Formats: sequence, structure tokens, C-alpha cells
Amino acid sequence: MGEDRRLAAVVALAQGMAAAHSPRESWRAAALGACRALAGSFAALSVWERELGRLRVLVNVGDRASGEEEFPEAEAYPVHQFPEITEFLHERWAGGGEPNAWVETADGPAAGQPGYCHQRVAALRRRGRGSCVVAPIVLHGRAWGELYVARSTGTPVFDRADADFATVLGSVVAAGLAQTERLEEARRLAFTDALTGLANRRAVDVRLDEALEHHRGQGAVVSLVVCDLNGLKRVNDTRGHAVGDRLLERFGSVLSLCGAMLPGALAARLGGDEFCLLAVGPPADDVVKVAEELCRRAAELELGDGVACGVASTEDPIGVVHDARRLFRLADAAQYRAKAVRADRPVVAGRAGPDDPVVRLADEPSPEPGAERRRFRGRR
Repeated sequence: MGEDRRLAAVVALAQGMAAAHSPRESWRAAALGACRALAGSFAALSVWERELGRLRVLVNVGDRASGEEEFPEAEAYPVHQFPEITEFLHERWAGGGEPNAWVETADGPAAGQPGYCHQRVAALRRRGRGSCVVAPIVLHGRAWGELYVARSTGTPVFDRADADFATVLGSVVAAGLAQTERLEEARRLAFTDALTGLANRRAVDVRLDEALEHHRGQGAVVSLVVCDLNGLKRVNDTRGHAVGDRLLERFGSVLSLCGAMLPGALAARLGGDEFCLLAVGPPADDVVKVAEELCRRAAELELGDGVACGVASTEDPIGVVHDARRLFRLADAAQYRAKAVRADRPVVAGRAGPDDPVVRLADEPSPEPGAERRRFRGRR
């Protein structure tokens, strides 16, 4: 491959990773870009999980053999089967060498000297591949994993020039992975409440929109639990905001614990003393049981005065839920009712008969045009 084509391949790989919107997309772009750049038939990106002593495959692209999935859930190999991960990536590099790529063929090593790796050679033969080039990925000064590109049996085997080029590609992939990490951290901060570590209002808005689209298309049950932590103002006024923050953090932990009882539920702090649980899939009765447990645990906290809790679910007789705003209004009205009557159990929208006061409260017009009783109703 000429220098111009190799430069173009490097640029294409970097651009592909830069355009990715998630770690998975970034991994796939890295493997595909490297596969094309090296004229391979197959490529994989793997991460070295030190704490588990294994090399875990993140993505497989190209001509996959039987049993090879694009994004495997459990394809991993003990590091002792690939000693170059610890020896070549760490000892040789730390000893003054460079994390250079090397080539293996179905007959043994062809370029680079990490040592004959029987497992790789056996895998090449078993999967009908004639050669592979392995490029170490070094991120933040540490061995992160490897980029693996293979060619089919009967095609030209990789040579020293290919190994050198793969080393360059490995560096480009490492830079792309670092960028992905930074973007993921930025996304995490944008969707996380700084005090409690729960999801924030923005995260709820996004997830709820997706959930209701799933509800309209496939009938998935969507349930929202809205909580108002009682007594926070009193704690702040009498014991200080640091103690009030401790109450918020403690209740956040209780909410997270209860949310874990509902598969895939999102626990969030909406702001101030307002929290919520968003569940997609579980029956409404299961959500109500979790809300009851939440009320019980909140009442046992050493600070505060328990929680007022309202539930709204598309499985209950609340009418058609066209958008997220209405489900929020229903759950909020149920919570408002729980607070008004000092209920120690959740109030559930739609379960008080045909003329449910909670549904009426949620659907009644605002007293002033555009006004909302609670600020989070005005999201649209």
C-alpha cells in the first residue's frame, strides 16, 4: 500500500472513531478502520481486564467464523494463554522497548518477536485464517488491550511493513479511545446529579421519551414514581445544609436500593427534595410494591419525616398517555394527594374509581395560561 493510501486509511479510521456516539460505535469504527487499512478479512478489538486476568473481546468485524458475535457478551481468554499481553506489552515496553505490533501465521511467527503463541496459531488454523497482525493498545501510559487483524488462508500473509503500519494504527485507535472516554465522562456528568450520584432530570426526560415511544409502538408498561422528601426544609433550617445534604444522599441510596428491585429502573433526583423512579416493563402492581417499600424505608431514616409518594402507570385506568408531560402530571398529582392526606403509602393515579380525584387534578386546566403548579411540569 502506498504512503498516500496509508495516510488516507489512518485519516478514515480517526474520523470514524471521532464520529462515534457511543463506546460500541467507537470500538466498531476502530476495528473496521484497521481491517480496511490492512486489507484484512477480519478484525477484533480486545481489552485487558487486569483484575480478572483475561483478555475480553469487545467487537468482531468482517468475516466472522462460527460462534464469533459482533459484540460478544462473554468472549474472553485467560491472559496466561497470551503471555505477550503481560510480558510484551508491559515488561518489554517498560524496559525501554516500544509497544510494536507483530505478525503470526498459521505456521508460527512471521514478523516481530513476541514469541510463538500456540493459541493464536491454533485459532488461525481453526478459523480458516492464514495470518494475523497484533497491535498493542497503550492508553494513558498503560497497556490497555490489543487490535487484531487477520487475513484468510490463501491470501498474502502480513509482513514487517504491515506490522509497522499496525503499530501506527494502534496509536490512532488509542487516541480515539481516549477521546471516547472523555466524551463518555462528559455525558455522564451531564446526566448525573452531582450530590446523590443518581440520574438527573435531563436523563429522566430522555429515558421517558424513549419509554413512551416504546409504549406506543409495542405496548410496554411505563410507570413513574414521584417522591417528595418530607422535612428537608426543617433539617436545613435547624441543623444546617450539610446535614440536609446528608439526608438527600441517604434517601438517594434508599431510592437506588428500591429501584434495583425493578429490572432496568432509573432512579433520579429531579431537583431540590424531588426524586423519581422510572420503570419500563414491570407490571404496575410490582412498581407499587416497590413504592410501598420505599415509603417504609424512608420513614425509618433518622433524618426527615418520610416521603410523599405518587405513582402513575400506563397499565392503570388513567386514559391515553400522549406524552411525558401527562405522565409526570399524573404522578405529581398522586404525590400531591399523598402529601395532603399525610399518607404513609403511595397514592396511585387511576385507582380510586371512574372519578379519580388524582386524574382530575392532573388534567384540570392551569389557573393561569402557561402556569404549572410544579416547575417540572413545564418541560414542553
